[in-house]
Amino acid sequence: MPFAKHLRLFGAIKLRKRDVMPIAYVLLNVEAGAESEVLKAIRSIEGVKEAYAVYGVYDIIAKVETKSMDELKDIVTWHIRKIEKVRSTLTMITMEGFTKG
Repeated sequence: MPFAKHLRLFGAIKLRKRDVMPIAYVLLNVEAGAESEVLKAIRSIEGVKEAYAVYGVYDIIAKVETKSMDELKDIVTWHIRKIEKVRSTLTMITMEGFTKG
């Protein structure tokens, strides 16, 4: 039995499936010293809700929310990946989750 289903059975946490807008987290590797420049470029892309410079293997993480999977693909492929000084990306599309609040 999947762990999330197991948690739901015992009421440990309430997970909800989202059948609304797709959400993805995009991890970016950029050229050394270009983090601020790339963050500025990402800020202007519609659908990017948050973006942060981070320490570690990746340089930037961006949260993208769109109305459809096609729009998400378009933003990542034709906008984020085409920013000058972006070397590579890794996109993680969310499936289900929870928010505390």
